Amino acid sequence: MLFFRNSLIVTALCLSLVIPLTGRSATDSFPGRLTSATPVSGKLSGTIIGTDTYVDYSTGDSSKTVNTLDAVFDGNYATYLATYKRSGTWVGLDLGKPCVITAIGYSPRIGQPSRVQLAVIEGANNADFSDAVPLYLIPSAAPESKMTYATLTCTKGFRYVRYITPNDCRCNLSELAFIGYGGTGTDSVYYQPTNLPVAVINTANHIDVTSKEDYLNGTVSLISGNGQTHFTSSLSIKGRGNMSWTFPKKPYRIKLEKATQLLDFPAKAKNWTLINNYGDKTLMRNLIAFDISRKFKMAYTPAGRPVDVILNGEYKGCYQLCDQIDVRPNRVDVEVMSPDDIAMPNLGGGYLIEVDAYANTETKWFTSKFLQIPVTIHYPDDDVITSQQTVYIKQVFDSLETVLFSSFYRNQQLGYRSRLDLTSFLRHFIIGELCGNTDTYFSTYLYKKRNDIHLFTGPVWDFDIALENDCRTYPINNLSDYVYCTTGSSANGMRTFAGRILNDPGAVAELKAIWSAARRSCGIDADTLCAEIDAKASELNQSQELNFVRWPIMDSFVHMNPRVLGSYVAEVDGVKTYLRERIAWLDTKLQYVPLSVKEIPSLSEGIICASSSAIILDGFAAGCRADIYSMMGKLISSRLLSTGYEEMSVPKGLYCVRISQNGQVTRTCKLAVD
Repeated sequence: MLFFRNSLIVTALCLSLVIPLTGRSATDSFPGRLTSATPVSGKLSGTIIGTDTYVDYSTGDSSKTVNTLDAVFDGNYATYLATYKRSGTWVGLDLGKPCVITAIGYSPRIGQPSRVQLAVIEGANNADFSDAVPLYLIPSAAPESKMTYATLTCTKGFRYVRYITPNDCRCNLSELAFIGYGGTGTDSVYYQPTNLPVAVINTANHIDVTSKEDYLNGTVSLISGNGQTHFTSSLSIKGRGNMSWTFPKKPYRIKLEKATQLLDFPAKAKNWTLINNYGDKTLMRNLIAFDISRKFKMAYTPAGRPVDVILNGEYKGCYQLCDQIDVRPNRVDVEVMSPDDIAMPNLGGGYLIEVDAYANTETKWFTSKFLQIPVTIHYPDDDVITSQQTVYIKQVFDSLETVLFSSFYRNQQLGYRSRLDLTSFLRHFIIGELCGNTDTYFSTYLYKKRNDIHLFTGPVWDFDIALENDCRTYPINNLSDYVYCTTGSSANGMRTFAGRILNDPGAVAELKAIWSAARRSCGIDADTLCAEIDAKASELNQSQELNFVRWPIMDSFVHMNPRVLGSYVAEVDGVKTYLRERIAWLDTKLQYVPLSVKEIPSLSEGIICASSSAIILDGFAAGCRADIYSMMGKLISSRLLSTGYEEMSVPKGLYCVRISQNGQVTRTCKLAVD
């Protein structure tokens, strides 16, 4: 990618005629507005800049003389720019001074109307576009032989503006115009391509991220809050992941210049992840699992939100901005260690480790003594951990294994409970089973505190093939046993490790209690979870449309997909159907009994009936309590009654109403609100 300063200077055209913006299209749900009318403002002029090697389609060879940059500013729809490189190329203007861009106009090459879709319009004040931010993303194909205009929302002024080709399109642009006025503008509003926050990353010299080992330097802008919140920082970026790194849509790890609290996340940190969700066509499986983790009151659940990502001017799709799992407040909150902590009690922690099927690719790792389980040491960090600390944490894990497979392993004081925090293990287990996560024991995080010999399990992580997205276990709810012990992924020895714990009747009893409590009072019910999924789908709708234009995989089998459903709505509905069936499966497996309602002879007068939106109570004595339960035993509403007529609003559904007085149940009734 090179700058090319053409001798041709675009002549300024000042428009004096006021023409209203009309002709909204179906893409008006996206920020910015498309119109076929010429916007009101001055057409800006400047020196043409951009990629200076073109393609001669008649020969297929590179050229310096045909299909050149100036074609997009010549007013002729029959001429066009076509660059030799297929991606990463661009054309724009050096305006000579900052200008606020109020609108842009564009027209695709005749015969190629879709070549403009997902093109990014950028503004910058550095000639190398190292500080570039998006001004607009073209959401759809455009009509040929005419200009399509989009009004813009960014209030900041820029000297340099450009059009960047969508991936694999060679620009193929017929006409381009920038409309606006001179001025530095303000930082009041920046542009977001959809309702989601957008992470805009520019690497030095716009080099692509191709390594998981080597960081590239650059900058990041995180734009959120309808464009009114703009965070910018220097950063380093590299690839991340194992299998996910092999996908065309790449995942990334970013390191900010200084620790920062991004968006509404709890932790203040330098290290963050951009998860690609390539094989997850709902783009939300990890977020669903994280919500479930919080309902089960895990000590720490990674923070994550969907974002759009633009890297070096190219729209990369919908990602999940997420915590990097590390040691710090509001992440894994264990004691910070130094190389001087080589004797007890400081040697006792804190530590963060991971049962990891890929451990042998890491710098600091070990295999356990008994089952040869591979374990990565994440904290203390590779470059500061001492040999004493490495030996100590291995001994802790080996000690747990030893008592787990001893003859006295069920003993409350001497068995595995003396080394493993059972509650966190069981919560982690049931989250994996509810989500049908075949990777639960492929990657399992554990941590240890300084003055506690126990290993704690968590946080949950990596649910891209969960929630009925693994062909090896589909359909999960037809399996006769738990997911973890069937065909799927597991680090060496971990099925045996988990199975030993679940062979303990005491552990099974606690697991049943955890499930029962979650079902009764923590929002683990199908209606609640499905409503939350619908809300996520609504939030993601604009972004998923663009994502599956950039990555047209909706009709393809990707990674471990067990089926192709053909639409985003169908993919989301598939997850909801799975969860409804899975909750029922686990209810049976764990012998969960909803709060039962016995028909009790009436000891109090009064009428209980239903309208289309409420339960009506009339004639009960003042001071009686009315409790309304779902048929799964969840308390929906409760109220002390006064004499006379009262309505208790509830959604449509089946309910049990229980009336009590002085602590004694005096009346029950089952009825439907429809």
